[in-house]
Amino acid sequence: MNIIAWIVLGLIAGAIAKAIYPGPQGGGILGTIVLGIIGAFVGGSLFSLINTGTLQLAATSLSIPGILVAVIGAIVAIFLWSLLTRRAV
Repeated sequence: MNIIAWIVLGLIAGAIAKAIYPGPQGGGILGTIVLGIIGAFVGGSLFSLINTGTLQLAATSLSIPGILVAVIGAIVAIFLWSLLTRRAV
């Protein structure tokens, strides 16, 4: 997949994940794109782990099922990022 498709997939998946995930998330458009691209890798890797039983670094494609997997991966990435950056009260 070329770089333009990665940016489009990252923007779509990151925006949908930020809209679904409760609470405030920081970052602008660049953060949303990076979050979506990370989500595509996380979702694609988890999807390949579930299907094949082996962990492979794979990303999803620019399609409806690929976007759904990338959104799920982006939600997982948001959750993990919030755990890492949580402030103790």
